[in-house]
Amino acid sequence: QVQLVESGGGLAQPGGSLRLSCAASGFTFSSIAMTWVRQAPGKGLEWVSTIYGGGRDTYYADFVKGRFTISRDNAKNTLYLQTTSLKPEDTGIYYCAKGFTTLDAWGQGALVTVSS
Repeated sequence: QVQLVESGGGLAQPGGSLRLSCAASGFTFSSIAMTWVRQAPGKGLEWVSTIYGGGRDTYYADFVKGRFTISRDNAKNTLYLQTTSLKPEDTGIYYCAKGFTTLDAWGQGALVTVSS
């Protein structure tokens, strides 16, 4: 069955960086667009970024453009989100999800806390 397992969350200082990973299994990873979505404390889900299967086409929400980079290693069935210049408002649970317009599988989430 489809499995998505995030890792790499943690505590970062404002201006710091973290790299999130999402290990995928149970489907043909290289053929599927993958998405990062986040949820800040007490708020709804927020789309962050999407990458198409080949890895060349990427899309970002305005609030992370220039600070976050989505990438994938299709040989390792792994999705990444490199975060830099983190702000306190980036705090939240980050989920990787399978798909783009329809997200039909989700990981358990990785908690990112940005605080001094």
